Amino acid sequence: MSFKLFFHYISYLQYPLILVGLYFVIKPYFGGFEYLKENTDLIFKNLNSCLLFMGLGISFSSLQDTTKTQNKFSENIWKNPKKGKKMIILITVQILFFLSIGLIGYFSQIEILNKISVGMIILGLGMFGFLKSAIEVFENHRTDNKDV
Repeated sequence: MSFKLFFHYISYLQYPLILVGLYFVIKPYFGGFEYLKENTDLIFKNLNSCLLFMGLGISFSSLQDTTKTQNKFSENIWKNPKKGKKMIILITVQILFFLSIGLIGYFSQIEILNKISVGMIILGLGMFGFLKSAIEVFENHRTDNKDV
């Protein structure tokens, strides 16, 4: 088994990690709305956990084979030079947003931002690998042969 194939198989860990993240989104509601009214901080603690696992899941997705696309929709985006560049810019803006808000929140006295800051930082860092993969997919699939 080649290293490329090995890492491609490891990339499938993204799905259980994202499912765990989604679990943390709905977890606060298991106790009922009355319990949630009394413990509103549970929403933000669980949101932080959700962001953390989403960041880990997204970082595992960067291990996929970048010579292939997952579906026709993404193939249409990455083949088109204008759409591909827009997607790379969008991902970059999202990374800057998550890292900025996460770092501001980490040092902030605002309790809500402080509770979700670590998750936002992890999500932003996880998206760096995703950005690298997106750039590689764009380079492998674009129809024109110009450099980015």
